[in-house]
Parts: sequence; structure tokens; C-alpha cells
Amino acid sequence: MIYLDHAATTPVPDEVADAVRDALVKQFGNPSAQYPYGREARELVARCRETVASALGCKAEQLAFTSCGTESDNWALRLAAHQNRHAGRHIVTTAIEHSAVLEPCRQLADEGWEVTYLKPDRDGSITAEQVALALREDTALVSMMLVNNETGCILPVGEVAALLKERGSKALLHTDAVQGFLKVPFSAATLGADLISISGHKIGAPKGVGALCLGERVKNPRPLLAGGGQEDGRRSGTEATAQLVGFAKAVELRRANLDASLAHMAELKAYALERLLALDGVARVGNGDAPHILSVSLVGYPSANVVEDLGSQGICISAGSACHRGKASHVYEAMGLTKKVKAGVLRVSFGPETKKSDVDALVSALEAHKNSRFPML
Repeated sequence: MIYLDHAATTPVPDEVADAVRDALVKQFGNPSAQYPYGREARELVARCRETVASALGCKAEQLAFTSCGTESDNWALRLAAHQNRHAGRHIVTTAIEHSAVLEPCRQLADEGWEVTYLKPDRDGSITAEQVALALREDTALVSMMLVNNETGCILPVGEVAALLKERGSKALLHTDAVQGFLKVPFSAATLGADLISISGHKIGAPKGVGALCLGERVKNPRPLLAGGGQEDGRRSGTEATAQLVGFAKAVELRRANLDASLAHMAELKAYALERLLALDGVARVGNGDAPHILSVSLVGYPSANVVEDLGSQGICISAGSACHRGKASHVYEAMGLTKKVKAGVLRVSFGPETKKSDVDALVSALEAHKNSRFPML
């Protein structure tokens, strides 16, 4: 199999799987229990928190574990809205956010909040100036992703944080950094966002684990889940110890060779772009700088057919976010792409283990597909 869909999920290294199994079999105690097995599990969770927090660039006590990036996004938006409910009921976000942000925003709109959606330019970019123009006295929350999961565009979260500070705004700043964590250089300590969402399975951890970094401006965060008061009262539910161990081990592995991995992915992306654009009828989509995501369009060819055809040959790419499940992408719609370009969009995404030969196989398969199929009208 040739796997070129790392933005959807990532392979789990053997070292991570082994660590998870050890935690399941040998360290299965409930971290809330008071006997030795419980204390050992509690200490294990604390070490995992230190590892992930260090990689994110925040204090361990600022990091709350969750079940996934979606939960982290939902919780961040809900707690920010609750904290600032008396300051105003206006939210600024972008039209290219992940559904884990857009859907909670729609729910809040149904509850009486006003939401401003910033549209990207044709390259998929959003500017801090757009936020500045949308910002109001009653703005309670700004939510802007760090890296777009379909185009790889890096959004100006740091600039927006500086803008909010300059304006003296009460608005909390949330960023969905799921596609940015250990993919583009940043630190929670200097980025300036009040709430940062991350996910484990995008970096080699098992599915079912994520985290939310809570900045100093977040006061008495309202839990999304009520119950036994785990995570220092911030997120109830028995800690998923084995997943946390896998998360921490994946973080350790990524950090160990991070600079080399990022350089490798950036080199592969440049190579893939050059080879793909050499094919007749292929156009780049967006102008993303993230090293692991490349979107192109096989203009006029239905991407669903291309993905299925290549999949039957053991080549895994996507037609956009895995969460769309075949539906049209709101990101490409917001970018104002033509019908034929939108129809043919393909996302190729890389990991540290991706090879040039994988890209060569993709290009050959796409060329064969073009030669054996008629483009749509």
C-alpha cells in the first residue's frame, strides 16, 4: 500500500503500539483509585501530560486531555462563549474551519449568537486585517485554525493574538492546531492563543485522544462533560491511560527527529508539486505553506472516481477532508473555485516515512487514469 493521506490519519509506529499494549496489560489501574495500581496509573498520566505539554510549549497544568480534536474544539468554543457571555454575543471565525468548529458555531447561532465567517481569497488565505475589520466591542470569541486541513494554508494566528491584545479586546482566541502540532513550528507560550486544540492520531498516536491547552485568560473553565471531576475538575471521565501513553510516545518519536522530518516532508511536497504540475490539466489549489499537505485539481475529472480508482491500486489519497465523506468541500466552495476545478480536487499529504517512489507511483497512476477516462463536461 502507498499511503498519501497523512492529513486524515497517520500510521501507528510499532513503538507506540507496544507502549499502548503495555499500558493496557500492565498498567491498567484507574488513576482515581487510591491503591498502588491507581497511584501508578495517576503518575503515568502525569508523565504523559508533561511530555505533550512540553512539545506544545505550555505548562503541564494548562493541558487537559480529551478524546479527540473535535471534543477539544467543541469544548473551547463552549467555554469561551460561557466565560464571555456578558461581554457580548458575537463570534468571529473563518469559512474554512474544520466542521468541529463550524458546527458548534452553528449551534451557538441557533442559541442567539451572531457569527461572522471570514472568506478566504482564491489561494485559501485569511488575513489578520480581515479579523480587524470584523472585530467589534461585543466580540466574545475569535476562532481561527492554525493550518487548514485541505489546502495546507497557515493562518495568521499569532498576528490575530497581537491584534486582540493591542485592541484590549475581551475576546478569547481559539485555534484548532490539529494540523499544525508537530507539523509547523509554533509554541503555545509565544503564539498568543488562549485555547489550543490538538489531536493524537495526526502524529502517530492511536485514535481517541486529544488535548486542549487553556491559557491564563481562561478563568474557571466550564467543563463540557460533567461527572467525577477528573482532569482537575475540567473534564470528567476516567482517563484513557493507554491512549495517553500512546500520545506521549508518538510525541517523543516525532520530536526526536522533528527538524529532519519537516524538511523531508517539505522536500517531498515540492517534488510532488513539480511532478504533478507537469501532467496536462493539473492545477494547484491553494497556496499552503505547511510541509505535509498539497492540494491539486485534475481539472474536469471527478475526484471521487479518481480516489476510488487509485484506491483499488493500493494508492491512498483523498478528495479533501476525510470528515466530508464524499460531500462537497466547504473550503473549496469558499475559495470560489470554478465548478471543474472543484470537482477534480485531490489532497495529497505526507508523513516522515513517505518516499519519492510513493510520489512517482501516484503520478504514474494519475497519468494512466487520465489516459483511460474522459473528463466530465
